[in-house]
Amino acid sequence: MNTFETYESEVRGYCRNFPAVFATAKGAWMTDTTGRRYLDFFSGAGVLNYGHNPDKIKQALLAYLMRDGITHTLDMYSEAKEAFIRRFQDVILQPRGLSYKLQFPGPTGTNAVEAALKLARKVTGRDQVVSFTNAFHGMTLGSLAVTGNGFKRAGAGVSLNHTASVPFDGYLGSEVDTLDYFEAMLVDNGSGMELPAAVIVETVQAEGGVNVAGTAWLRRLREITARHGIVLIVDDIQVGCGRTGHFFSFEEAGIVPDIVTLSKSLSGYGLPLALVLIKPELDQWTPGEHNGTFRGHCPAFVTATAALGFWTNTLLQDAVTSKGDMAVEQLMRMVKAQGLDATVRGRGLIQGVAFSEPGLASAISQACFERGLVIETAGIDDQVLKLLPSLTIKEDELQHGLDIIETSLRAALSRDLRKAA
Repeated sequence: MNTFETYESEVRGYCRNFPAVFATAKGAWMTDTTGRRYLDFFSGAGVLNYGHNPDKIKQALLAYLMRDGITHTLDMYSEAKEAFIRRFQDVILQPRGLSYKLQFPGPTGTNAVEAALKLARKVTGRDQVVSFTNAFHGMTLGSLAVTGNGFKRAGAGVSLNHTASVPFDGYLGSEVDTLDYFEAMLVDNGSGMELPAAVIVETVQAEGGVNVAGTAWLRRLREITARHGIVLIVDDIQVGCGRTGHFFSFEEAGIVPDIVTLSKSLSGYGLPLALVLIKPELDQWTPGEHNGTFRGHCPAFVTATAALGFWTNTLLQDAVTSKGDMAVEQLMRMVKAQGLDATVRGRGLIQGVAFSEPGLASAISQACFERGLVIETAGIDDQVLKLLPSLTIKEDELQHGLDIIETSLRAALSRDLRKAA
């Protein structure tokens, strides 16, 4: 560990919660340099939806590299890019009746968000963007401006302007439709809210605490934005690519966003790749107006094309739904058994347990790691234990992880009782 502590910046974070040096990984498991195995309920913050080193995707990548397939082309045409575009059209967009132009920005999620915000402002001629309480959209300045977390925002070191935050679904309690507030602000000339260029939303706020937007709320948001000529951006970076069951998290609500941002599990293998889906009439970029050196990494196109093989039928989608139900059932049972003030919430294979007791989620996460399970927390106070296993995890592996959580929950509660005594 001395190498990291001596030479790596203090900004490092996850390694402090999971102090192991990982060497290999396969499927739902990671192995450290001592040979100890850990079940992975983190999946690289949603990057590894198909698990570690999935064979079919790995073989496609190796074959491409071994024949000296081109690695880097900026935004020049390549065989790998063309194959991905055609496959994405055939497997994802056309079966869903969706028509989008594809923009490849820089390689990460925040690059996709920045491009989406810039384009929305360009096509509308307006600069205000509305986001939601507890949102997380990235760590660059534009993305931070539409992020709710005060700690992250403070890291910018400058004012974050031209945005407004309004309450997310459920933020004011289950009895309040927060879109009443948003719409009232839009139509009242005395509200102080300018007509925004865009609204950016996560259907499930992953980093914000696994907060789930209802389908009716999302439909109403789509109707409001359409009626007022506001670009609707859905950030599907963490909860897209099948995390909630459907490939896109907004499918269940039956809405069609104007712009969609994707990254994380898009490449299917952990290689950096981001994509902005744009309604054709909004694709008003001039050549080179938005660019970046790594806007189209050919090895990532290869793995992303191979990963789309999971979406030629509904087998994975059905499995995610089934395993999600399995997780919810056991999580609710263990919370009830301990008589805890806690809420289980999520969709598919992103599930969270929100605890009212401060520090409990972090204590459970630490106890899980001691027992060989990597699982993170979420929410502004890390009050939510967040389950993010691979979509391809086997049911017995999922059950094993849930059993570790239950054991760790009891251990964390026992430690609290000993401290109180």
